[in-house]
Amino acid sequence: MLKIGNLKSGDVVMLNDEGITREGIIVKVNYEQNQALVNNGVQEFWYSPESMTALPLDEAQLLKFGFTKEEVEEGAVKYKYDSFRLVTPKKGDFSTIEMWWREDKRHFGFPLGVHELQNLYLDMTKVHLERP
Repeated sequence: MLKIGNLKSGDVVMLNDEGITREGIIVKVNYEQNQALVNNGVQEFWYSPESMTALPLDEAQLLKFGFTKEEVEEGAVKYKYDSFRLVTPKKGDFSTIEMWWREDKRHFGFPLGVHELQNLYLDMTKVHLERP
């Protein structure tokens, strides 16, 4: 379950759409009704927080956003998007993430969801991270 207050237009989430799980993109958030209008790939529909979960951040998701991958020392992997950088300790291990943009450097000792990365990217760069 996600908190409606943590969602923004363009965020990617995982939906439980009547028993079918699929990715969706937030179109609009209604804080008063505690719901989000989500494009589920078929149609736009209002979902409650109970129907949405975080889509786990992994290499495939980063590549969908246009990140490029570079393997660095000791098996660590650096993902680059323009001047934004994200480093994981080893390939496929997103349990620890370090990210930076200019002088803003952040470290997370827990896995992030895709929408959390999008919101952190927005906070750091003032530009929303969207899929091409």
